[in-house]
Amino acid sequence: YFMLHKPEGYICATRDGHRPTVLDLLDEPNRERLQIVGRLDRDTTGLLLLTDDGQWNHQVTSPRKDCGKVYLLETATPIDPGAIEVFERGIVLQPENCRTRPARLVILSPQRAQLTISEGRYHQVKRMMAAVGSEVIRLHRSAIGAILLDDGLAPGRYRPLTATEIESVG
Repeated sequence: YFMLHKPEGYICATRDGHRPTVLDLLDEPNRERLQIVGRLDRDTTGLLLLTDDGQWNHQVTSPRKDCGKVYLLETATPIDPGAIEVFERGIVLQPENCRTRPARLVILSPQRAQLTISEGRYHQVKRMMAAVGSEVIRLHRSAIGAILLDDGLAPGRYRPLTATEIESVG
């Protein structure tokens, strides 16, 4: 069980012939056996969890488990305060025509916000913000459930999770 501070430019894949992957950042034996717990886009930074425990991975990523993922985001233009209510109801994403689970949006400044979601669809945060007229220009995941990104962990660095962090999921 590892916590990685994912830097920009790395993809969340076990291997890729063209671009660097998050596993390239790990100096661990059998790193190819690790599963990436909740992927992040190449340009998204922040908390990434890795494990070889499939059941634990499911506890973190299953929407039914309601494990909140907290993101800090910055937008190109001011965020409409009405988006808070829209996110609380869930947003219908296209092309799936499927409503997201309720999400919690806290506007920190006109172009910065904190968003908590409990699922992880393809480009979900960016797509939700686009649905309310805001283009995300920076995205950083700061927490998954009770696991907070370690402030002392520089981008590209990782550490084992503590027993308390591991047990906090589930």
